[in-house]
Amino acid sequence: MAKRSVDIVVLSDIHLGTYGCHATELLRYLKSVKPKAVVLNGDIIDIWQFSKRYWPNTHMMVIKHLIGLIAKDVPVYYIPGNHDEMLRRFKGFQLGSLKITNKLSLKIDNSRVWLFHGDVFDVVMQNSKWLARLGAIGYDALIIINSMVNYVSQKMGRGKISFSKKVKNSVKSAVKFINSFEDTVCEIAAENKYDYVVCGHIHHPDIKKVETKHGSVVYMNSGDWIENLTGLEYNDGQWSIYSYAEDLVAQAIDIGKKKHEKDSAKAMMASLMLELNMKPERTAKPGALADDINEAA
Repeated sequence: MAKRSVDIVVLSDIHLGTYGCHATELLRYLKSVKPKAVVLNGDIIDIWQFSKRYWPNTHMMVIKHLIGLIAKDVPVYYIPGNHDEMLRRFKGFQLGSLKITNKLSLKIDNSRVWLFHGDVFDVVMQNSKWLARLGAIGYDALIIINSMVNYVSQKMGRGKISFSKKVKNSVKSAVKFINSFEDTVCEIAAENKYDYVVCGHIHHPDIKKVETKHGSVVYMNSGDWIENLTGLEYNDGQWSIYSYAEDLVAQAIDIGKKKHEKDSAKAMMASLMLELNMKPERTAKPGALADDINEAA
């Protein structure tokens, strides 16, 4: 199958290591595209809720696929979020075409694009981290219950429903938080003369133009791979929201899950390490976009 070429893929809030993560669907998407660069915009591995008891092969296969891109010299930029904030201490680390950074500033077609996860603007995260962690556990539990309800609902010939979306849409404070988050992000981006600002964190995919007192800015959010199964793509001079639910090509891809089910976690890890060491002498400067990507001040 011919893969679809994409200039830039932005993914966030995958939450590998949790029950709610749709790793199989993400793998199908990743196998359907040929990106020139990938930005992992936070909460990729959920270190907050990581458990050795729950790490399916499909989750390891996602990591393996991403490392495979690095082995092929595809630039991969990892911007840690709050759930994988432990990686922020490795800011500036570079291995081949992989680079860990807290934020990115890109210049694309004469437009300035600012990318960061967004948890820095979350008041709960900054002042009550324990409450945020508790909320994450509750959210994951809600997703598990939701999955069971949807399984029964589909067997009965009914469509899927999203408990968390219903909760967020019905609770005024949640709607107010999202609006406040977006307004704050856009104000700061416009003040710093950015044309686009890209975030994750709130699991709410969106692209919209926002007017601020400092001028207009295009706000973009990549969504998540828990509920929405979305990302952002830049291709042919345009940004767009990718939705797995609308991608019949990706949905039909066989990820070879049965073959990998026979592999032990130790064997898969050995395979990962082998790929990482394919070209140990490299001091790679990430590919075609490297000259346009600099860490934001």
